Amino acid sequence: MMILLKQKQEILLMYLREERSQREIARETGVDRKTIRKYIRAYEQKLSELKKTNGSLDRGELIRELVEVPKYRVNNRKKRVMTEEIEQRIQDYLRENAEKRRQGVRKQQKKPMDIFEALKSEGFSVSYSTVLRTIRQLEKKKKKEAYIKGTYTPGDICEFDWGEVKIKIGGNLRIFQMAVFTSAYGNYRMAYLFTKQKTECFQEAHTLFFQEVGGVYRTMVYDNMRVAVKRFVGPSEKEPTEGLLKLSMYYQFGFRFCNTRRGNEKGHVERSVEVIRRKAFAFKDAFESLEEANAYLYQVCVGLNQKAQLNRDNQSAETCLEAERPSLLHLPEPFDAARYVNARVDKYSTVVIDQNHYSVPDYLVGEQVKVKVYTNRIQCFHEEKKVAEHSHLSGCHEWSLQIEHYLETLKKKPGALAGSTALQQADPKLKNIYHTYYTSHERDFL
Repeated sequence: MMILLKQKQEILLMYLREERSQREIARETGVDRKTIRKYIRAYEQKLSELKKTNGSLDRGELIRELVEVPKYRVNNRKKRVMTEEIEQRIQDYLRENAEKRRQGVRKQQKKPMDIFEALKSEGFSVSYSTVLRTIRQLEKKKKKEAYIKGTYTPGDICEFDWGEVKIKIGGNLRIFQMAVFTSAYGNYRMAYLFTKQKTECFQEAHTLFFQEVGGVYRTMVYDNMRVAVKRFVGPSEKEPTEGLLKLSMYYQFGFRFCNTRRGNEKGHVERSVEVIRRKAFAFKDAFESLEEANAYLYQVCVGLNQKAQLNRDNQSAETCLEAERPSLLHLPEPFDAARYVNARVDKYSTVVIDQNHYSVPDYLVGEQVKVKVYTNRIQCFHEEKKVAEHSHLSGCHEWSLQIEHYLETLKKKPGALAGSTALQQADPKLKNIYHTYYTSHERDFL
């Protein structure tokens, strides 16, 4: 019997965290004991191998195999006509209408038929009567909601969210994504800046945070962000992404999702995004590099965590974290937060990742290479050997070329050196040597 990645995660957590027997797990999950034993043995074997290796590629491959999805075919589940995704889009259009009313352009609102046609153009299969009925239900006056105050235990719950930040890097105004963590028990806050909300950014943020606090929280809480929720599979059920499941299996934490449009269900981190963004970037919003901005953000978070909190008997978040640490789950080696891409080397001796070009040695033109995509760097491997490494370009249609990758070609075509992009991007000292001593003597320079 083959199992889903989600089932594999639940089985491993029951065995590793709750120390339940394989017979008991089989009885509760309905999964055959032989299947359970197979995945537990495979997990423990890969974990044992992981502790023995130090090579970057080998270690990354082992982590990848450790949390890999089981190979099997699964039939598509039958979807309800009115899914949460469709209802969410209808709510988006209703909010758009409310904004138009506020701006005084009432006559340009979308009517129910317009909303129905917009949904059809987006590929949703739904009838007009269903859309009309849903709109009428949503527009009814809602009763006020009662909030339930929660009591939290040390090391139990931590919330995660993204927040958008606009700052200047090298004089240019840019938009960055701020990954924010907040513990429910002690309100400990930490944040990191990334260029995008990619899976590798999501995974690296968790790796950095768990290293910072020295352990792993038992339950992580998320909203319906794309890096965590793959799709809606029912009125309230969400299917997690592979990126989240792999993190959960590796660090052995559980997770849950908030209901749609219910930010109050993770109110700690919702407030933290606003507080950290204001406390940090309302005072300083210009930096020379993203690394400088992250270092500044880290110091701001440290300062916030050292302040006394009135609602916690004047204890700081840092003090609360010290009390939590014994209750946190064991911290393993850092997760290898890389996205794997197989790419073919083009005629310019580059591989294209996220619409940007990165050079590799020119003898690899036409060959397939394996690329590990991190948030801040790109590593290229051929036949298990690293052949190139670049800083991760954050723009679009940019080129990162290293002149040493083109030596064989330039020896055959030395006249191409002077006008090459590779020379323009070379180290300034090397360019100065060429322009000072070797202009019109390219062969000697090479």
